[in-house]
Amino acid sequence: MAENHPTRSRGLALAVLCAASLMVVLDSSIVAVALPAIQADLGFTSAGLSWVFTAYLVAFGGLLLLSGRLGDLLGRRRVFLGGLGLFTLASLVAGLAADAGVLVVARFAQGVGGALASAVVLGMIVTMYPEPRARAKAIGVYSFTQAAGASIGLIAGGALTQALNWHWTFYVNLPIGVAALLLAVRVVEADRGTGLRNGLDVLGAVLVTAAVMLGVYGISAASWGAVAAAAVLLAAFAVRQAKARTPLLPLRLFRIRAVTGANVVMVLMVAGMLGFQFVTALYLQQVLGLDALGTGVAFLPVPLVIAVASLGFAGKLTARFGPRAVLLAGLGLVIVGLLLLTRASDSYFAGVLPPLLLMGLGAGAAIPALMGLAMADVPASDAGVASGLINTTQQVGAAVGTAVLAAVAASRTESLRGLDHREALAAGFRLAYGVSAGFLIAAVALGGLVLARRTRSAAAAAGAVTEPELCSSGQAK
Repeated sequence: MAENHPTRSRGLALAVLCAASLMVVLDSSIVAVALPAIQADLGFTSAGLSWVFTAYLVAFGGLLLLSGRLGDLLGRRRVFLGGLGLFTLASLVAGLAADAGVLVVARFAQGVGGALASAVVLGMIVTMYPEPRARAKAIGVYSFTQAAGASIGLIAGGALTQALNWHWTFYVNLPIGVAALLLAVRVVEADRGTGLRNGLDVLGAVLVTAAVMLGVYGISAASWGAVAAAAVLLAAFAVRQAKARTPLLPLRLFRIRAVTGANVVMVLMVAGMLGFQFVTALYLQQVLGLDALGTGVAFLPVPLVIAVASLGFAGKLTARFGPRAVLLAGLGLVIVGLLLLTRASDSYFAGVLPPLLLMGLGAGAAIPALMGLAMADVPASDAGVASGLINTTQQVGAAVGTAVLAAVAASRTESLRGLDHREALAAGFRLAYGVSAGFLIAAVALGGLVLARRTRSAAAAAGAVTEPELCSSGQAK
């Protein structure tokens, strides 16, 4: 978007993009607390019920990278509008579903639409805001939708299910989706894209989409054969990208140190944070005895603190101290919160709320810094695929974290069958919090080693969006 675009119109465009992104993110969690009601109403088996959640994640995670590249080729606004329209229509079908199979298919379609819409948003934002300081603030707003979306989804899901019924966890998307579509047509500036004539790597698209879908499914369902097949397909994709004339994911992006480091840190960070939310939802219901609405309300402080941090002072801290320092400090707060949860009492206010506040503060500072690092040095022509890449690593991290922490908690609880069932559950969840902290500790260690240190003056001058540091050879680190 042009640099002289009116500030008010550009701000409205940012609001539309972030509202749509928030809707897509929260849809991954809004049905979590509605699953028992869905099972009772539609007759799902226990194994089949997981597909209400997994069908969305498989489609969403598998198509993010391809969607981002399509945005570069066809125009990001066009892909965004198409994805948002599909997501909204699929939400209507899901809400009307009177059959288990129809609901699962609608959830898969929601995942496809969500991938198309959300994969290009970050690329659109960095193009809309070429000025470094304004870009840092805009990324802070976007990061809030990513960081707080899952918590807001749990709150909304609990409230809608208890006050109305599970169908409204899908119907709520309709007014938001329609309004975002109408406004986006008016306020989001069209872009041309480089055109399909420049080549879409169809084989590469098939390989990476199949690899990520199989990987997300394999991790979620603990199917190690699917995980192994995903690894083989991913290796084939890497070979294809090295040889393709117009690769889907240009390997030159990984020569940018910030891009590589930020995506690896993202996997570990999200594995800890999203896995923690899944475990905590169970802890609040199964150990503390809260109902669906109470569980949602218990999470309310998290998005509020994230909003204060990411919208209030994260950008200023990043400009003052640099994104790497803010990222590591924010992750440090999250780690402290998780370690406190390993010793949580049975009281929400004494044992759970203080760690939640610490974690919200840390996440609100860390995520905007990491998003900025992931996009800072990416050429404009690759902004879509880079945006799709960071969203893909988020989904991989979410799948890994949820699967690992659920397995750890269940295994620990099973080993304590002689204890009171509630005490055994609590012990399992506390161990899962320790493993979650381990993911974050690994993220801090890797981030400290891989992500380049920026000088304070350079970070302040560039608003945390600086040129890559150069080695003595003159090549970007």
